[in-house]
Amino acid sequence: MSVISVGQAVVLGAVEGVTEFLPVSSTGHLKITEGLMNIPVDDDAVVGFSAVIQVGAIAAVLVYFRKDIVRIVSAWFRGLRDKEERYHHDYKFAWWVIYATIPIVAVGLAAKPLIEGPLASLWVVAGSLLVGSGVMWAADQMGRHKRGEDDTTLKDAMLVGSSQILALLFPGFSRSGATMSTALMLDLDRVAATRLSFFLGIPALTGAGIYELKDALGTGAGAAPLAVGTAVSFVVAYASIAWLLKFVAKHSFNAFVIYRIVVGVLLFGLLATGVLDS
Repeated sequence: MSVISVGQAVVLGAVEGVTEFLPVSSTGHLKITEGLMNIPVDDDAVVGFSAVIQVGAIAAVLVYFRKDIVRIVSAWFRGLRDKEERYHHDYKFAWWVIYATIPIVAVGLAAKPLIEGPLASLWVVAGSLLVGSGVMWAADQMGRHKRGEDDTTLKDAMLVGSSQILALLFPGFSRSGATMSTALMLDLDRVAATRLSFFLGIPALTGAGIYELKDALGTGAGAAPLAVGTAVSFVVAYASIAWLLKFVAKHSFNAFVIYRIVVGVLLFGLLATGVLDS
């Protein structure tokens, strides 16, 4: 008997798809939604389910950016064979994505008991939503938005990639929010910051989903809910990606900052009044 029903999987898949790449914290929204549906947020099967349905969202990135990914991966393989190709930005960028993924993998494995235990609390989510909002607002105001995607360096990739650790340890901070904010502080423009966040999320999110798949199936998540949640996540995430790239080309991140503050304050209220269990 699955701890999550197919109907609940549809809702959670939609929430994951909408929030995974928006800087509002998909983990935080999933935990809030699970709490409202009386799903135990710290159950191993639920934790695994949340990680697996992220694969649907990351698949949407792979499809949406397939031409860019093919170009970058092709450049990487060419560079492995031909020294002359190693001067191309795409070849270097492929390595930077690999290097930038190492910190979050190391911390994820080392801190897994904390991440799935005390740090999974909705109190942490509420606090992280508010703190992350302040960081995002400051980054958007301070950043000069003068550097494009072709101007990115290894330093940029490492700093932005390492910032994913904040979201890993403090659900509610938002992986997208952390990476975009860091990129903005490095003076990348909003579109470049958003695209870099997408590319750096591919290996981290895919790895997390694959790593959790066995545990999710073995602890009661259920194959049908997993499949449905992942499929819904893919469809909704694809639409969210297309919308976000158009939005950031013409707008600041202030709308997301305000939304996060509202959700964070509301969550504190629901926890304080006992409507939600932390």
